Amino acid sequence: MEYFTRYGNKKGFAVAKRTSRKGNDEEVESLTVACNRAGKQQIKASNSLKAQPQSKTGCKAPFNMIQCLDGWILKSMELEHNHGLSPSKTRFYKCNRVLKPHVRRQLELNAKAGIKMNKNFNSLVVEAGGHENLPFLEKDCRNHLDRVKRLELGEGDAVAMNKYFLKMQADNSNFFYTIDFTEDGRLKNVFWADARNREAFKEFGDVVTFDTTYLVNKYSMPFAPFVGVNHHGQSILLGCGLISGEDRDTFRWLFESWLICMSRVPPNAIITDQDKDMKKAIEIVFPKARHRWCLWHILKKMPEKFKGYKEYKSIKFCLKNVVYDSLTKEEFEERWGRFIEKYHLESHKWLLELYNERYYWVPAFVKDTF
Repeated sequence: MEYFTRYGNKKGFAVAKRTSRKGNDEEVESLTVACNRAGKQQIKASNSLKAQPQSKTGCKAPFNMIQCLDGWILKSMELEHNHGLSPSKTRFYKCNRVLKPHVRRQLELNAKAGIKMNKNFNSLVVEAGGHENLPFLEKDCRNHLDRVKRLELGEGDAVAMNKYFLKMQADNSNFFYTIDFTEDGRLKNVFWADARNREAFKEFGDVVTFDTTYLVNKYSMPFAPFVGVNHHGQSILLGCGLISGEDRDTFRWLFESWLICMSRVPPNAIITDQDKDMKKAIEIVFPKARHRWCLWHILKKMPEKFKGYKEYKSIKFCLKNVVYDSLTKEEFEERWGRFIEKYHLESHKWLLELYNERYYWVPAFVKDTF
């Protein structure tokens, strides 16, 4: 089979095992390998008028083999195909897209270290010397991590959770929940909100804070609450989720679930941490909401970002003054420039990124909304 896979790659088609026959000793006696476009297309759509992609062409290019004492004998073959061949595209065929154990391990370790999928995949591209040298696609890596990152709930835990949600909904029809499953039917993400959460949003849903820095220790997965503030300045819960990862698709699912729960009424403003995937999901689901980053999350990174700087305490004090004491945009621009020049931080990557995104976190730029 390996030989014919290599042959197909060289010629520009994918191979698939068609038929095999075993003898009395359960050993395979004969085998037919064919082009993967052999056979007829199975139309699964209930609407026969709906156009379907045609992957099968009835190609008759098989290789028929029988086993002998010394190996395999090629009994017959057909080399002509009824469709075009493309050697440059064979690596995209599903049968050729294989993640070897060391690649899977590297992906999983990088994911645990908090490295996003695009950077995770790009590291493999660089290591291989280009996309053309990889026998798999980013989609395959994402699917693998999706299977690994699924909620690690035991079967009993998942059933118990579903029973609890059903009971809550039976007690109060305004209890809302939705569950996201993986392709193989395993629990992936969960969102729920009770009647009080939904009513509270109607009164105090102008500004919402979303935070995923909490962890459920038993399962080591992010707990993602939506939080508002009432007229007493107290935090109030507006719904929450348990998610299997922190990528754009997961955030989008969670935000869309929350939006449906709240009768498709979006918040006027939302506060989050500095997460690019979260930012993209917000732009898609809440396009008109004013998005702001949590200033506390940003400033708590200072010890890490200025590690090794002798003037760290002075830099920290000065930066906070620039941020908190600038009352106008113009004043911030002027004071920021002096701060950067004073400490020779023109090439500091983190500060450059913060400055470019100042509209998301500097009080002088967001005070019109917050």
